Amino acid sequence: MHLSKSDVVLDRLLSLHPKIIDLTLDRVTRLLKKLNNPEDKISQVVHIAGTNGKGSTQAFLRAAIESSGESAHVYTSPHLTRFHERIRVAGSLISENVLADILNECELANNGKPITYFEITTCAAFLIFSRIKADYTLLEVGLGGRLDATNILKKPKLTIITPISMDHVQFLGSTIEQIANEKAGIIKEGIPCIVGHQSKDAIDVIKKRAIELKSKLKIYGEHWQVYAKSDKLIFKDAMGFLELPLPKLIGQHQIENAGTAIAAMRELSIPDEACKESMKNVYWPARMQRLESGPLVKMANESEIWLDGGHNQAAGIAISNALEQLPKGRTNILICGMLKTKDLKAFLNPLFNSAKFLYGIRIQGEENSNSAETIVNQAREIGFSAFKTQKVSDAILQIIKAHPNSRIIICGSLFLAGKILQDNA
Repeated sequence: MHLSKSDVVLDRLLSLHPKIIDLTLDRVTRLLKKLNNPEDKISQVVHIAGTNGKGSTQAFLRAAIESSGESAHVYTSPHLTRFHERIRVAGSLISENVLADILNECELANNGKPITYFEITTCAAFLIFSRIKADYTLLEVGLGGRLDATNILKKPKLTIITPISMDHVQFLGSTIEQIANEKAGIIKEGIPCIVGHQSKDAIDVIKKRAIELKSKLKIYGEHWQVYAKSDKLIFKDAMGFLELPLPKLIGQHQIENAGTAIAAMRELSIPDEACKESMKNVYWPARMQRLESGPLVKMANESEIWLDGGHNQAAGIAISNALEQLPKGRTNILICGMLKTKDLKAFLNPLFNSAKFLYGIRIQGEENSNSAETIVNQAREIGFSAFKTQKVSDAILQIIKAHPNSRIIICGSLFLAGKILQDNA
């Protein structure tokens, strides 16, 4: 396979630090200083942390900003099919030449010192954002918040904390309170913070942090509300009442993500008309995304194919709720691949409400993937009729033979979702 110039640099950067994840701000602080602190030259930053819904909330915000005629830099992770998706410069994905040049520049400044892949690529994003003007910068936390490389910013315009649930326990802690403490680490002194739907344990931690830092919170259920009513999305806060189209993204969790984004839009004084447009224009792949064309869709004949990269308990609940909202009459069947670092049963348990059949696969090319056998065995313990297959295409062929006109949901991992989008292009 031919590697692009940026791929070659990215491969080299992977060797600079032995640990994939190592939470500290020392290395990123050092490199940004060598680069003349580009993060200080980026204006109107919206910093987003949380376990679920960060990317969707960011996507709603970007759609609103662009609908209002303004521009946004966007930083997100992980990517689905190619690294360039992580860095959007004033409305467009970063070009291959600019990415290769900016990575080379960061590599040169780093001078072979230890640094993680995420840290050096975050520095690269800050560097390009500092050189090209945009009205806003939407910055998604990579992992946690307090010690995430993005949290080097001193003065964001606004922070957002989306729903917090159990994930990455080996890095962030084994209780909701510990994880919430890491996420709340993005709250800055005197800077307002929008807070999405949270458990009581999480909200108590967030409130305590906000009081210490004199940060004004706007919390779901306290300062703003959002819900679907017939074919409309209704948003209410102290400024009044908004009636919008239902978001293009499917599921109750997307109503709440839209609400979090609207609360942020109101705080940023983005016009109501742009908020409305954002519901129609939002795009965020691999989140209850129905595949409309491509070889897998052809193979499925009359069956539908849906794709979701969620991989924790909250994602399992969200997918299950979304399936309940779709028209009845089709059998829901899961094709699941998942990494060993995730809690497979916690993800699958809520899905048993909506789907009784499951096909387990190993994610090809991912050495950290669960085996198909492990997935099938754990699914059977829950009660699923579960079967082992080599590949997604094998599973689809078996499903359409046994259950024509079914609804096939490929789920369990963003790595798997990225491979599906690539293979089905």
